[in-house]
Amino acid sequence: MKLCIAEKPSVAKDIAEIIGAKQRNDGYWEGNGYCVTWTFGHLCTLKEPHDYKESWKYWKLEDLPITPDNFGIKVIEDQGVKRQFACIEKLVAMADEVINCGDAGQEGELIQRWVLHKAKCKVPIKRLWISSLTEEAIREGFEKLQDGKKYDLLYQAGAARAIGDWMLGINGTRLFTKKFGQGKVTLSVGRVQTPTLAMIVQRQLEINAFKIEEYWELKTLYRDTEFQCQIDRLSSEDKANKGLEYLKDKPFEIVSFEQKEVREGNPRLYDLTSLQVDGNKKYGFSADETLKQIQSLYEKKLVTYPRVDTTYLSEDLHPKIPNVLRGLKYYSRFTEPLLQKPIPKTKQVFDDKKVTDHHAIMPTGIVPSGITPAEQQIYDLICKRFIAVFYPECKVSNTTVMGKVDELEFKATGKQIIELGWREIYQSDNPKKASKDEENLMPVFEEGEKGPHEPFVHQGKTSPPKHYTEATLLRAMETAGKQVDDEEMRELMKDNGIGRPSTRANIIETLFRRKYIEKKRKNLIPTSTGMGLIGTIQNEVLKSAELTGDWEKKLRMIEKGEYESDVFKSELFTMVRELCDEVIFSSFRPIQILHEPEKKEVKPKKARVKKEKVNLTDLDCPKCKKAKIMKGKSAVGCTDFKACGFKIPFELLGKKLTESQLVLLIQIGKTGTIKGFEIPGNPDPKDGKLVLDDGFNVGLS
Repeated sequence: MKLCIAEKPSVAKDIAEIIGAKQRNDGYWEGNGYCVTWTFGHLCTLKEPHDYKESWKYWKLEDLPITPDNFGIKVIEDQGVKRQFACIEKLVAMADEVINCGDAGQEGELIQRWVLHKAKCKVPIKRLWISSLTEEAIREGFEKLQDGKKYDLLYQAGAARAIGDWMLGINGTRLFTKKFGQGKVTLSVGRVQTPTLAMIVQRQLEINAFKIEEYWELKTLYRDTEFQCQIDRLSSEDKANKGLEYLKDKPFEIVSFEQKEVREGNPRLYDLTSLQVDGNKKYGFSADETLKQIQSLYEKKLVTYPRVDTTYLSEDLHPKIPNVLRGLKYYSRFTEPLLQKPIPKTKQVFDDKKVTDHHAIMPTGIVPSGITPAEQQIYDLICKRFIAVFYPECKVSNTTVMGKVDELEFKATGKQIIELGWREIYQSDNPKKASKDEENLMPVFEEGEKGPHEPFVHQGKTSPPKHYTEATLLRAMETAGKQVDDEEMRELMKDNGIGRPSTRANIIETLFRRKYIEKKRKNLIPTSTGMGLIGTIQNEVLKSAELTGDWEKKLRMIEKGEYESDVFKSELFTMVRELCDEVIFSSFRPIQILHEPEKKEVKPKKARVKKEKVNLTDLDCPKCKKAKIMKGKSAVGCTDFKACGFKIPFELLGKKLTESQLVLLIQIGKTGTIKGFEIPGNPDPKDGKLVLDDGFNVGLS
């Protein structure tokens, strides 16, 4: 019997159907010489300190650092987990061969290897490695099963990462809590978490220290075009007014007029981080929300594997691109021009050297159905980006005009789009910007021409650095805290980024959960607890984004066989020992870490429901059934949103929902018929009812 172990029940069911294992049993499918079972996330985890020594259960400075001689794993203490593991263990003992069908990434490999190790697997292991869950991809994957040993280095990197996080998390958290914590406060420290928090705190300190200063600039209008004087900003209004008097009654002369045609390169395909960035910028999704939406789209077979860090496709995908484009029915107005000629095979899109485990995120070409509005928004981003990379480059005319008044130089710049190229795909997304680009046309100037002008003084204020948003924080984590706008440079720096694409969202959520940061509008603000913790940590290694990025680089090198995992672990152990010695033997400086005041949940009085009107805020949350509904700026949702997660945006698919429609949706789970929904990719509006599905997501029926 061949045993397949999938990443979750839904995937196991798909695999079972394709390979002919039709009989459903308790915890697995069976048939055609196969058994197909599943994990559901981590079934096993690293042992806790007290599993090695009973005395390590208690937090004592004298026990640090805690360094087990050999790290062990255990089954997670959960009855459902234990039951499923027992099923896998039984099937492994009966199998002639195991096929690892886990998530095709480092974390997925670690999950499966730990389970197989704990189940004492002695038989040969094969690996199913696929980038999508379509029937075609699964069948092709089974035809090309790999030897499990091929992925030993991937497992070693994953295990080294887990052990490193355990070592620093366990020891660092106990160390700072016992040394500096007061009362019942726990000061959580982590290999990725702490430098990420340090970046947010450092930005806040820069903002706090910033002094706003006024400044004045000399400008002038000539032929309805604004020119700026090419001198340093003036520090006083008096100087500005003197400059203004100097300019009056003197003619304006054009010194040079230059128009240069340039090409704007196509955007790159999405990796997970860039998708999370755009999801946050365009729709206000958190990194975690975007990850959940694309994971769901992946499981619905609509997009390829999401947890990737490359923006390139493998070269063997080139012949398949036309079929994928044909499958994007709702985007036919964009795809039809592409399909009339061969798809170009450029290094900007197809490059085997830039693809490791998986290629960039792309649609599979399967027509979507039954997806939520939020999933539709993420799917739309992916499809448009996929189409845009195959369009011609955008042609732009950049104009630079130099002028002078007496000896003072002035400059004006303008931009005009000559050929839209790939920008055509995004014309409808931001019509105001598109219109501005089209209208930003400067008159033609002749060198040497002179004429009257209208000088004036512009008064402004210096601006402090901007707070991190989730979008800018994700970029900063990707580039180890460095501000990098260039796509090529960013690609080169990914090896040194903080965390992996698949873990960054969870790191940010952990900072929220620990109450180290909070969100004000889109801005990420450190709390007093977060500020206090970073102020307490004196060791720069622990806080440095660059050094943490260096550890990430070494983990990637382990995957490639360019670095020994034992060396990495040894270096980390040494760092942890030195950190413990440094803190323990430092002068004792207890620091009061201030808690954010806990908001006492005030239960509102039960509403008197009048027949003529029901207030939204009088309604109970339909998901958790414990909390109430509250109005936000862009959505209604549960007052206990962080725990519950229920929300409904005010605007869905181009329609602003009325309060009565929202009441119906929350009270009875559906609205009446609403006219004029805008479906992305479909030019014709659609009428329908909004309904809440079993997962309390809003869908259109």
